Amino acid sequence: MRVIAKLAQLRAWLFLAFLVVFFEVWAQVAYQTTFFGSAYNLQSITIFAVAPLLLALGSTFVIISGGIDLSIGFIMGLSAVVAAHATNLAGTAMPPFPAMLVGILAGVAVSTLPGIINGLLIAKLQVPPFIGTLGMFGVARGTAFLIAGGTTVPVSNSWFAALGNGRVLGVPTVVVVAVLFLLAMHYLLSQTRFGQHTYAIGASENAAARAGIDVSRHKQKLYLLSALCAGLGGVLYAARFTAGAAQAGEPLLLDSIAAVVIGGASLFGGSGTILGTVAGALVIAVIQYGLVFINVEPFWQFVAVGVVIIISVLVDQTQHRLGDR
Repeated sequence: MRVIAKLAQLRAWLFLAFLVVFFEVWAQVAYQTTFFGSAYNLQSITIFAVAPLLLALGSTFVIISGGIDLSIGFIMGLSAVVAAHATNLAGTAMPPFPAMLVGILAGVAVSTLPGIINGLLIAKLQVPPFIGTLGMFGVARGTAFLIAGGTTVPVSNSWFAALGNGRVLGVPTVVVVAVLFLLAMHYLLSQTRFGQHTYAIGASENAAARAGIDVSRHKQKLYLLSALCAGLGGVLYAARFTAGAAQAGEPLLLDSIAAVVIGGASLFGGSGTILGTVAGALVIAVIQYGLVFINVEPFWQFVAVGVVIIISVLVDQTQHRLGDR
């Protein structure tokens, strides 16, 4: 049972190893080439993983605490639209670099408002997280489309384009930013009191409160953190495509939650890691890019990701049963 429980904890990395072998064998047999030996393929996979990973990092904290945040997809879109507009407006009065900084700050700052409201609804007014964040999903969605005028907002700023499409020592800049951010989030969750309190609340709110943790205040911080991660994702989306789109994060909501669940976080709360979420995001990115690589219709991506989610949830439930035994 201990061996099975350990394998369950490592399920994301086992999924990833299986996919590596599967697509590599397919590439060798069908195309007489390599899949993971190609620098272009590896770069594409990492870029695919950046946006859902940024959303998933914040969701990891929320899900570990026993909550859920369904609003992050359109918070990301709202941030992308505001960042694009702010960069363009600032560019009329200042050089490209400071205009880019204004756009980044505006995009991240606007994401704090829905995060604060989510926290107040859930922590203070006791609204169920599913309902509260679903309502904010609609509010952020409508606001983003109103600001964008129902269309995408193009950005004409050389520094902003370089942030999204440039390279640092041959590595895409967006990947470098994502790696630095995930290292900071890993440290926050695994090495600080904030992370310990998050695990404690997910394991038992009553026990956490008796231990002296301000559960309400901590939950507010968690939903604010989740929104900030979505805000950063929106800024990088606008930089990568040199345009802000209200629907930027809509297709990524499922992927981000899936990355957390596949990565080993329990929907019951109390368990999960940032490294597991990274593995989950890579699993989804490999599935999406790999199916395109072998010329499978893109709609099968949704089927494959859905199957992996179901398997992960079943493994999580089995792990809980083993723990009870």
